[in-house]
Amino acid sequence: MDSQDTICATATATGGAIAVIRVSGPRAIEITESIFSKELKTAPAYTLHLGEIRDGGELVDEVLVSIFRAPRSYTGEDGVEISCHGSAYIARRIVQTLIKNGARQADPGEFTKRAFLNGKMDLSQAEAVADLLASQSAAAHRVALSQLRGGFSKELADLRAQLLDLTSLLELELDFTDQDVEFADRSRLLTLCTEIEQHIHRLTASFQTGNALKNGIPVAIVGAPNVGKSTLLNALLRDDRAIVSDIQGTTRDIIEDVMTIQGIQFRFIDTAGIRSTTDKVEQMGIERSQKAVQKARIILLMSEPGVPEPQLEITSGQTVIHIKNKTPEFQAINGTGLKELEQQLVRSIPRVSDTETTVTNLRHYEALLKAGESIRQVRQGLEDGQFIDLLSEDLRQCLHHLGEITGGEIVTDEVLGNIFSKFCIGK
Repeated sequence: MDSQDTICATATATGGAIAVIRVSGPRAIEITESIFSKELKTAPAYTLHLGEIRDGGELVDEVLVSIFRAPRSYTGEDGVEISCHGSAYIARRIVQTLIKNGARQADPGEFTKRAFLNGKMDLSQAEAVADLLASQSAAAHRVALSQLRGGFSKELADLRAQLLDLTSLLELELDFTDQDVEFADRSRLLTLCTEIEQHIHRLTASFQTGNALKNGIPVAIVGAPNVGKSTLLNALLRDDRAIVSDIQGTTRDIIEDVMTIQGIQFRFIDTAGIRSTTDKVEQMGIERSQKAVQKARIILLMSEPGVPEPQLEITSGQTVIHIKNKTPEFQAINGTGLKELEQQLVRSIPRVSDTETTVTNLRHYEALLKAGESIRQVRQGLEDGQFIDLLSEDLRQCLHHLGEITGGEIVTDEVLGNIFSKFCIGK
């Protein structure tokens, strides 16, 4: 990426009444002025200007131009936002005119990438921008917004500060190894290492909930054939999503759809009825059902009078909700007990506090796992009386892995390219 380029792109989806074109870079105001009917180079920051965009002598549209000046802008560069009528043709024509006059089309995520490179946000906050745009529920929105505001970054900065204190004390001792001097109390170091290890473990443990909130809580509807699984799916979704039949083995593949309940998105998975069968196609469906059960966070285990529940292997972290269908308390076909079931689903998900960091990003999770392993080795080394030089190396590794999350350590162009390529153009 050449930071000397001035970039432009449409920042809004098509179909609205207004479209916004963003321009950022050292010549953003100059290039916009060259196609605008009024002078902009002396315009103060955060001002609006009504005028016309022209391509040569041809009128394109009457627009509002917003002025932003470095470093107090989203990207940290001079910037312009052009608000025009929402026609896709008009927006495209304005972008083309900007390009003809010296700008270039922005790459996906390039505005946010420039914000990161110019120190307007760290890498975890930049990734939170993408999560915020992709959020499909109130819970996912709340977690992404918390991360964007820097809660996670501050927590990591505090951890790194503690680790730097540890590293400084231990490496100071390395300079005096021939004098057998201890600058750091070993019991205090051990206590601090244990506290940091527990803190990192809490962050990694939050990923299970955070990732589910971000992508939707997987809920498998499981039971013997004909106990009402597909009927329950349709009732939950308020739609005839699955075929319902009295014939056993109708559902031969998993059917999946999403629904938001009280701000939490659930991914409901209707599975093939579990039973012994010689039908090869049905057997394949049952195998897929068993795999869906393994991946589910919540299992709705259905039965009915006279039909027992199938035996399942339940793993740690899974919640099983037992449903006795076709009873006075619950009847999927007419919605009896449905509201109570929805309340139970919501209660089964841990509430995420606005003040508590929840990890939702796989890259962050993997870096935290490595950091946790490094600090565990430091703690173990202190308990075993290991040499200081070995402990210092493990501490440096822990610092490195935490720094990878925020971009405080060296981040390769390949990693940056992978992160920002997932953004939409214009953001």
